[in-house]
Amino acid sequence: MEPLSVLKTREKSTITRLTRNSKIFKSIIKAIQDKKGEHIVSLDLRKIPEASADFFIVCQASSTTQVRAICDGIEDQVRIDCNEAPYKHEGRQALQWVLIDYVSVVVHVMHPEARKFYKLEEMWSDAGSQLHDM
Repeated sequence: MEPLSVLKTREKSTITRLTRNSKIFKSIIKAIQDKKGEHIVSLDLRKIPEASADFFIVCQASSTTQVRAICDGIEDQVRIDCNEAPYKHEGRQALQWVLIDYVSVVVHVMHPEARKFYKLEEMWSDAGSQLHDM
């Protein structure tokens, strides 16, 4: 174990935070738009200490087929553009609310009823939001 005096002299690591201009962010938005996702909103969570990610991207789809297509499109686009696979995804069985976790950005693809019920935008109302509809 190192003495505390050594720790003070170490350089602090610089963590690069995600922005709306980041490649992965743009790839996700493009993939959703390509599959005709609706009411696309990004929530900037960087100033919220409790947040587990830098951004949430929320959109909706009118059918389970479209939910699946959007999710597949996101994963394909991010793999092509950024060479990244999701850390985790949830909800692919029921296809009512699918969460795709890329650690810094979490995507929520929802049916309109689920979105209306869970009200993510209201829950994270402290976050700055931006609409990305075409």
